[in-house]
Amino acid sequence: MHDDRKAAEERVARFLAERVRPAVYSERIAMDVSPLQVGDTWGSPWSTTRFEVAGRIPSRWTGRVEAVFDLGFDPTRGPGGQAEALVLDLDGNPLQGLHPYHRSLPVSGPEVRLVVEASANPPIVASAGRGTHFGSPDTAGDEHLYVLRQADLGLRDEDAWHLMLDVEVLVSLMRTLPPESPRRHHILRVLDSCVDLPFAEACGLTSGLLSRKAHDSEHTVVAVGHAHIDSAWLWPIRETIRKCTRTFTNVLALAEEYPELVFACSSAQQYAWIKEHQPVVYDRIRQAVKAGNWVPVGGMWVEADANLPGGESLARQLVHGTRFFLDEFGVGPDGVWLPDSFGYTAAYPQLARLAGAEWFLTQKLSWNETNRLPHHTFWWEGIDGTRIFTHFPPVDTYNAELTGEELAHAVATYAEKGVGTMSLAPFGFGDGGGGPTREMLEKARRLRDLEGSPKVRIAAPSDFFREARAELPDAPVWRGELYLETHRGTYTSQARTKRGNRRSEALLRHAELWAASAAVRLGTPYPYEELDALWKRVLLHQFHDILPGSSIAWVHREAETAYTEIHSGLSDLISASAGDGESLLNAAPVERREVVIVNESPPVVGQRLSDGRHAAFGRAPALGVGGYLEFNAHPVRATGAFVLDNGLITVHVDADGLVRSVRDHATGREAITPGAAGNLLQLHPDDPVKWSAWNLDASYRRHRRDLDAAVSVELVDDGPLLAAVRVERRTERSVIVQQLRLAAGSRLLEVDTDVDWQERDTVLKAAWPLDVLATEITAEIQFGHVKRPTHENTSWDAARFEAWAHRFVHVGEHGWGVALITDSTYGYDVSSDGRSTTVRLSLLRAPHSPDPVADQGRHRFRYGLRPAADIGDAITAGYTFSLPLRPASDRLRGKPLVSVDNPAVIVEAVKLADDRSGAVIVRLYESRGGRARAVLSADFPVTSVSEADLLERPLRPMASGRNATALSLRPFQIITLRLER
Repeated sequence: MHDDRKAAEERVARFLAERVRPAVYSERIAMDVSPLQVGDTWGSPWSTTRFEVAGRIPSRWTGRVEAVFDLGFDPTRGPGGQAEALVLDLDGNPLQGLHPYHRSLPVSGPEVRLVVEASANPPIVASAGRGTHFGSPDTAGDEHLYVLRQADLGLRDEDAWHLMLDVEVLVSLMRTLPPESPRRHHILRVLDSCVDLPFAEACGLTSGLLSRKAHDSEHTVVAVGHAHIDSAWLWPIRETIRKCTRTFTNVLALAEEYPELVFACSSAQQYAWIKEHQPVVYDRIRQAVKAGNWVPVGGMWVEADANLPGGESLARQLVHGTRFFLDEFGVGPDGVWLPDSFGYTAAYPQLARLAGAEWFLTQKLSWNETNRLPHHTFWWEGIDGTRIFTHFPPVDTYNAELTGEELAHAVATYAEKGVGTMSLAPFGFGDGGGGPTREMLEKARRLRDLEGSPKVRIAAPSDFFREARAELPDAPVWRGELYLETHRGTYTSQARTKRGNRRSEALLRHAELWAASAAVRLGTPYPYEELDALWKRVLLHQFHDILPGSSIAWVHREAETAYTEIHSGLSDLISASAGDGESLLNAAPVERREVVIVNESPPVVGQRLSDGRHAAFGRAPALGVGGYLEFNAHPVRATGAFVLDNGLITVHVDADGLVRSVRDHATGREAITPGAAGNLLQLHPDDPVKWSAWNLDASYRRHRRDLDAAVSVELVDDGPLLAAVRVERRTERSVIVQQLRLAAGSRLLEVDTDVDWQERDTVLKAAWPLDVLATEITAEIQFGHVKRPTHENTSWDAARFEAWAHRFVHVGEHGWGVALITDSTYGYDVSSDGRSTTVRLSLLRAPHSPDPVADQGRHRFRYGLRPAADIGDAITAGYTFSLPLRPASDRLRGKPLVSVDNPAVIVEAVKLADDRSGAVIVRLYESRGGRARAVLSADFPVTSVSEADLLERPLRPMASGRNATALSLRPFQIITLRLER
């Protein structure tokens, strides 16, 4: 037989494109449009255009009639950054959304009248940096972006519609089969025969092809309807609310046509928006949840970044999300659904399980640039030993369309072949929303049991995880963090957003602790509603394209405004609880005796600083209120050529403002590598091949400019409480002013940095070459720390050329180490030359997309060097550096509300219970990586103590006596205690 396959495939493709698809609507009539006309331009960037359409269905039409629209769609792009619309009835009730792949909705008549609310979302291509000027209303312009091309009534030809879907499924399957496969040849010959037949007869032939059953051993793909809606990204939060309405109405309409649809939807915040703005739609969602078509998943307030939020923030993401679903729908999500976050902290398994989750899903690690994770279904073990059943869909997308290519890819890449038989595929248009379509659901029906294809079954995520766990009870184990080998720039981009978050987390800790103290001590009403609202604003801005710094300018400017309001609101709550005066609040979990910098003159003899503020000596117990002391410690002095000495450490700063020596008096050890310079600021070109705000390519390291010359170096404070050297450096565009400070009684050299940053596509690093030989460093994460290598022995090691840490990075030899402490930066890199170890903090970036002015302007942040530090010292320095003593009145003076007698056990949160019972909630964790015993003491009458989950629900009673509770913790274990008053 002659081989004419190429010609036959081309005939079938032409048949589908030129005859079948155009025939889906056998008749069309144009509707009347007002005030627009078909052919008119519409929509300046970010504007909303409302128009009405009206038409009459001819009496001769029988069958399904649809209103069909083309708003100027671009079929080559997804539904995110382009025209979208919501169709409403004349009473304003939302009916369905419109996007490029969901252009029609069924209508009945004879009279049809609809309102279309069209959104001119501009075309921003973030990966390539095109259209970024649209990212701010100030630069977007006012030219119309779109043309209304179509507003018709169409009579659907059922034979053409079903033949189109049959042929698309079969062609897609055929292309995945081996060239020598008899099934492939059979499909092609039958489809080639269809070209010459009427549609009805052709459908008879395709039905025969589709009736052939899959082999019993075929892989099963559990298809879960999904619409990944970024809570902000290439659009502002305002537009996300409307995207939710469009997508959710699409899904609700589809569920009426396709009762088998199961739609998994995460992010309690998005439900809350719909409840507030579209109550009718929200009621329909509630009914769909009851019917089983709609499944709330994830149990988080938003799909947050999974690296940068603090430990308590991740706990509250789970608390607020899970509680919302329980309160609103009576269901508690049984898993964590995070398909698109940029790596996953090793603290997650424990947090997820403490919130009631049994499983974890993501697919983002399929984006790895170097290594492929060896598993798709496995147990993920966290730093404390907790395990959670985890799945990475081998389809490698959270926006599957159920094509033959996608399904074949899922089977080919599935890592557990031979022991596992199933994987999950989230299907539906996403990122900008959209969700499943009729076409996808029709294809799923055809693929349920089809020869040559994996079996496709629509089901809920919980069904998949229950079955997968049953067939893989001894699944492999992955221990530690799930590091994403791309998007490393997100640890640093949009520094103001990151500082706003870190400051919010610190103030929330203060606000809850002092509000609880005031409630217990003084009977002051606890600000439940205010704290709840402020927490939710903070959690929203931890979304995985806001906190990482990968959204348009509009989003980040709104975030900065939001953080200003959040900080003000929290400061007001703290003042309402603790007052203002001459006492000192210590929200850190360690006792402190240190120099305090305050704006007003203190009540004891202090030191007036060069910036007009004052330094004084203070003391406060852990989690308690203290006060000022008369200074009686060894004074700090500046001597010689910028030598700072406080009797504990001596710091030498040279004439160029570089740190040449930091010597520890107790051991005589030097922290800085001999002949090297600490706090050396370095600039690198930083223009990644794609994804500017996201990526930091390894090639950036090829070129470097050391800022080793200073414009000025001067002594600005000379003791006795605080001594400082001011250093100013300049580039052609930017000005960097740093004060290197040493306080009496402290082993921390603080670097207070003020930058006017005007660079483009540049990363700023602060290099600290340390005279410590280490094969690994310790980096703080949520509720603990992890070890990371200083070498590149393996491809996995080499891929971690940029990593993240929270408050400290520790480099140590046996018996001696150095910690670098930060107040708001996260990114760093580390290297070793065989004699010493260099840690470089990533301070600022300047990406050009999707925000073309990202990070431009003024920045203020602090970091510090702590020599002679073990892990406990690093933990202590991290907390005290991020939680400065805060002036207050003496109304809360006395013993702390709670205290712990073991420094390895850290109190992370103190608050009143959310159920408003008055119970005190205390969250603690073991911080050093070892087993620990401790006694928690309460300075108020306690009737009973129970261990609780994250949602503060009692798990088991704890033995206690005289307001003291004995605790025994595993390494890095988190315990939530509920103390009934």
